[in-house]
Amino acid sequence: MKLVVQRVGRAEVRAGGEVVGAIGRGLMILAGVGRDTRPDDVDWLARKIGGLRIFPDDTGRMNRSVKEVGGAILLVSQFTLFGDARKGRRPSFVSAAEPDMGEVLFERLRERLESEGIEVATGVFGAQMQVELVNDGPVTLILERSGSV
Repeated sequence: MKLVVQRVGRAEVRAGGEVVGAIGRGLMILAGVGRDTRPDDVDWLARKIGGLRIFPDDTGRMNRSVKEVGGAILLVSQFTLFGDARKGRRPSFVSAAEPDMGEVLFERLRERLESEGIEVATGVFGAQMQVELVNDGPVTLILERSGSV
């Protein structure tokens, strides 16, 4: 699983012209599920996100988690994170999970984040979406874990 994690002042996602998920301060996470992503990879990433200290404390140091600042998460599926454009001009997505497996593991990530005590809004899995966000900092991290046993 690959995640692009952005600290945001606000974020929203639209599908079919309608807002389907929106948050104020928190994290915008684009989540890609790979063919070799396992449930324990998802669980590890949820715990990592829950404790990730990327929000400023009173001195301005990145020392607080999304939970500590009362933030939320906007979680959006994005299989294109597994696009391989090393050859040719059209990316290959053979490393991305099949949609059924991808949706199950994406939902597991949402559930695990909620079990960490974080409010989670989502897009619509597999839909064409438009994402709007205000990156705060800017702070953007890439988290990845796959194929663990």
